[in-house]
Amino acid sequence: MKILIFGATGMVGQGVLRECLLDPDVTQVVSLGRNPTGQQHPKLYEIIHPDLYDYSNIEAELSGIDACFFCLGVSSVGMKEADYARISYDMTLAAATVLARLNPNMVFTYVSGAGTDSSEQGSVMWARVKGKTENALLRLPLRAYMFRPGVIQPLHGVRSKTALYQFFYTLAAPLFPIFRAIFPQQITTTEQLGKAMLIVAKRGSDKKLLESKDIVTLR
Repeated sequence: MKILIFGATGMVGQGVLRECLLDPDVTQVVSLGRNPTGQQHPKLYEIIHPDLYDYSNIEAELSGIDACFFCLGVSSVGMKEADYARISYDMTLAAATVLARLNPNMVFTYVSGAGTDSSEQGSVMWARVKGKTENALLRLPLRAYMFRPGVIQPLHGVRSKTALYQFFYTLAAPLFPIFRAIFPQQITTTEQLGKAMLIVAKRGSDKKLLESKDIVTLR
């Protein structure tokens, strides 16, 4: 398989990239983003692309993709809805629309989050925007799957680029085994998330919306 990853420098993307590079069924991993991952691997091909709203000059490099793992996102804290939607909705659809045209029926997995609002009418801003994004992706001619993890434990040296989040993960690290024992289906890891995406890319899923419990139990 040839896998395309958006957001490979973020916490989720780092974990997903690791699992893709380890998987023997993956022949090439294309990382697309504004910044390099800082990693080197025979399978890894990086495209540094400043404008994540326009892919017209690199379309040739986006053909022949079997699956796209879209892990790109930002925190909504302190953001106005229009600004958050510009990133979470517009940026995602800009990529997915091009990929749907170049690779009809490819697998496209989108990382949103637990609590995403499919009705697009709720009171929580980020959940409305994510719900709108999910709904738009599901209307495209893609084999699209929405991943809605809850709390994610970073493993294998994966770190969050958001300082406040990383501070929380560092403090919570000794407690994660306890949390996982008490809430086994609400907490996943970067490793589990990456492996679950690969499973869906290989054989699909009977669910289009995968909540945390689905991600944890997917084998």
